[in-house]
Amino acid sequence: MVNDSFGRVITAMVTPFKEDGSVNYAIAERLAVHLVEQGNDGLVICGTTGESPTLTHDEEYELFRVTKQAVGDRAKIIVGTGSNCTDTAIAATQEAAKMGVDGTLQVVPYYNKPPQAGLYRHFEAIARACPDLPMMLYNIPGRSSASLSVETVAKLAEIESIIAIKEASSNLDFASQVRANTPASFAIYSGEDSLVLPLLAVGGIGVVSVASHLVSPQLQAMIRAFEAGENAKALEMHLQLLPLFKALFCTTNPIPVKAALRLQGWEVGGVRSPLCEMPPELEAHLKTTLEQLALI
Repeated sequence: MVNDSFGRVITAMVTPFKEDGSVNYAIAERLAVHLVEQGNDGLVICGTTGESPTLTHDEEYELFRVTKQAVGDRAKIIVGTGSNCTDTAIAATQEAAKMGVDGTLQVVPYYNKPPQAGLYRHFEAIARACPDLPMMLYNIPGRSSASLSVETVAKLAEIESIIAIKEASSNLDFASQVRANTPASFAIYSGEDSLVLPLLAVGGIGVVSVASHLVSPQLQAMIRAFEAGENAKALEMHLQLLPLFKALFCTTNPIPVKAALRLQGWEVGGVRSPLCEMPPELEAHLKTTLEQLALI
């Protein structure tokens, strides 16, 4: 039986900033509560969408603390504590564990391009150092330049605390092979909104989503429809949401989703350099898409 302890729909939450560029913790609390009330089973704090590369450790730890305090036990708080330095990832994960978070997201180490043996040792070391904190692997070769192999994922899935993977390689064949070579209890999450439905068909369980900032009830309904065997209904929902999925990735994430939230009235601020605001023509297209889906 698949381990669904993280749930089906998990939002990779943005990090709100004030006008001066500092973290707006008050808005982060409000947004976290809102997302849970909208039907999210969990939140990823300080992942890619949360602009983790430009946050300090102190900022990240405070975000972990305030969101967990705001949400309590109503949803899972999964925190991004990955690094391309194993010792740094261990230290950050141990610090997060003290705050009572529910899980950790561990990205494939970026830039240094470790071989598969190094990747295995990296994730194993973090799991051994924090055995009581469930881990979700994060495979995103487009950003990390390295990718887990099926064999490495299968070996890591044998470690008790490594219970899931966020798969963002756009490779359904890879996901299929992971499903075929891991226990049924190992959960596969789509890291791409446009591939949620296809991934469900090859053994996925849900999504770590950007679009769920805006359409979490619809994503939940689509997944439930698929699980109930209502495939035509699930496809209809997927196709209805597809323009939004594409609009939210018309330029580098999280630039568009922050723009979308601002259009809804959320004071999430801009993005930190070296990210920058989206061009006016792209924002106009995003606004039209939101209007067509009655999201603004």
